[in-house]
Order: sequence, then C-alpha cells, then structure tokens
Amino acid sequence: MTRLYLDWNATAPLRPEAKAAMVAAMEVVGNPSSVHAEGRAAKALMERARAKIAAALGADGSDIVFTSGATEAAALACAGRGLVCAGIEHDAVAAWCDVSLPTDAQGRVAVADAGHTALQFANSETGVLQDLPPGLAVSDLTQAFGKIPLSFNWLGCDMGLVSAHKLGGPKGIGALVVRHGVEVPAQLKGGGQEMGRRAGTENLIGIAGFAAAAEAAQRDLANGLWDEVAEIRNILESELSAAGNGTISVGNAAPRLPNTLCLIAPGWKGETQVMAMDLAGFAVSAGSACSSGKVRASRVLTAMGLDEALAAQAIRVSIGPGVTKDDVGRFAKAWTAGYARARARAA
Repeated sequence: MTRLYLDWNATAPLRPEAKAAMVAAMEVVGNPSSVHAEGRAAKALMERARAKIAAALGADGSDIVFTSGATEAAALACAGRGLVCAGIEHDAVAAWCDVSLPTDAQGRVAVADAGHTALQFANSETGVLQDLPPGLAVSDLTQAFGKIPLSFNWLGCDMGLVSAHKLGGPKGIGALVVRHGVEVPAQLKGGGQEMGRRAGTENLIGIAGFAAAAEAAQRDLANGLWDEVAEIRNILESELSAAGNGTISVGNAAPRLPNTLCLIAPGWKGETQVMAMDLAGFAVSAGSACSSGKVRASRVLTAMGLDEALAAQAIRVSIGPGVTKDDVGRFAKAWTAGYARARARAA
C-alpha cells in the first residue's frame, strides 16, 4: 500500500534543500558567539541564514530573533502584554491572552483595539485568512509563511511568529519577527544572544535548514506551485462535498489558504475518520497537531458557532506541492466509501 501524506499543516515534508543545508552546517565546528576563526565562520553562516529568512519574510535581518519554534516565539511576544484574542488562535497564543474576541461563522474576527490584540494571519484547521489591521500587536504567521505571499514590513504588525517545519524546514527552529523599535524583554536569560532577546547558543544546523526551506518556499510561490495546489484542493473539496448527507465544508465562503480543507461529516466522528483513513493509507488529522490526543471538540470550530457534537465530526485535509489530482481522487474514493459504511452502521 502506497501511503499518501495529507497533513501538511501539521508539518510539511523536509525539503531536500533544507536537508542538504543542515548536513553542510554539521561540518561547521564553532559556536557563533566565539571570537576565534571557527566561531566567526559559524556566526557568518548564521547571519547569512538570518538574511535569507528575513528576505523571504519581507523583513530586515535585525528583525529576526531565532527561537525553538513558534510556540516559544509566542511566549516571547505575548507574555505579560495583556493581549486579547479570539478562540480560533493556536493554543500557543491563546495561553497568553484573554480569549474574548468573537468569531463569525466563517472564522473571521473583527478587531477593536489592534495594539492590544493577537490575531493569526491564517488558521491551521480551516485555512481561513484574516484581514490584519494596522498596528496589530502580534500575528501568528506560521501557516501563511511559504503558502501565500506576505511581507512583514507591509503587514504593519509589531511582531510575527514563524516556524520552519511548516514550510519544509526542520522541526525545533522558528523565529519571532520584530518591528523596529518594539521592545522584547528576554524570557530566557543567561546570555546576550539574539540581540539580548533570547539567551542560549543558537541552533545553527536548524537555522541553516530553515533558511534553505524559506528560499525554496519563495521560489515555489513565484513559480505558481501554490496556485496549482489550490486547484487540486478545490477538486478534492467538490468530490467530498458531493458525498452529500449534510457534508459541511467549513469556512469555504471566506478567503483561505490554498491547501486546506476542513470537512464535517455528520454522524462520523473526526477521530474515527482519521483512524479509518490511516488504515486505508492516508494521513489526515482531526485538527491542530498540538491538540491531538485531547478528547474534545475543536475550539476553533466551536468559536465559529458550531456545536460541540458537530465540531467533533470534522477532519482537516491539508496538501502541498506534488500532491496530484489522482492522489486526491484516491483519497476521495476511500473517504466516500468509509462515510457510506459509517452511515450504514448508524442506520
């Protein structure tokens, strides 16, 4: 059985460019904070990578603070700031905020006080995109970066969160992007790394892979690969929705990421769908990877007004470049057959 990976929003497959850059970085001996020749070589490699990531983000190199991932970046950006957010935010952001902003039925959020608000650019479960108001305090850019064009300098927010493994880089490396003049007190202390904002020896191997992945992702965008992904996603959405029996495509009336489909199959629990598809050779999810294993309905979907029973019957299918029309056709056939069996058992 040839398996098909359809969970790109959880983590994208490692790009060969990232792997090659990481292997090359393993040969660099020095600590970037050391002043000898080996340390300077490591520092130079890190700063070249920082510049590449900044260019891909439409930011400046001095704006990039390397972290262990978007979760740490969220803590660095949000802790102690008294921010508000909506229920659709990732747990890494919501943990630091007053979750009080309302969300409409299409997953969109209206912001009253941008300077005290955290608002994601794209939702990991539904793919719904937000209009970011000028002066926004924090935006989670993790799912958007590499899938749609964006420029941090044009967005007008104070801080942004990104993670390498969502765009084909390694796990365990991310960054906080900081607008000039915004103060970011260190949460990890004990050294002056990252312009005094994040102590600890930098993950040079991860940083090198992050930069290579960011460059490759920008090339894919420029070459129209994500437009092709959107076409494949739309074909899949049409085929699954045609299964009928009240099937719901969540957020499909709002602007969305090109690769994401959140589908509710009434009467078929999301967790059961995931297991059935896994046995059939397809990797999908029932929500954010960071929320997997928690026996509860998606907080994102309930924030959009869906009741818990219906929200618990959702799956997320997220694809990427290289997934073909034939691939999603195979998945649609397996999913439709599984749904028919589930309805027959419930009859």
